[in-house]
Amino acid sequence: MTDVQNTAPEQGAEQAWPLWEVFVRSSRGLSHVHAGSVHAPDATMALRNARDLYTRRNEGTSVWVVPAEAITASDPDSKGGFFESPSGKVYRHATYYKQSEGVPHL
Repeated sequence: MTDVQNTAPEQGAEQAWPLWEVFVRSSRGLSHVHAGSVHAPDATMALRNARDLYTRRNEGTSVWVVPAEAITASDPDSKGGFFESPSGKVYRHATYYKQSEGVPHL
């Protein structure tokens, strides 16, 4: 069996295959988890390549492929400003509230 990631045209070729991100769900009820990437000319081939590469030992029940260019991600270097709560909204955190006396099971 050939390595799927090596089947793409060489770097700099006029029509290089796009990159697809692969997500695999190992069993029903679980979330899909990012497994890796494949190059393929279209979604159907990307799905087949992903199946062959990431579920060889019957590890998955579902596979998703997404064009890498369709994914928008936050900048890890901007973590502080992006994920911090706006000032004045401390009520969004459980530590803001006081535990009531005499209320069981809290």
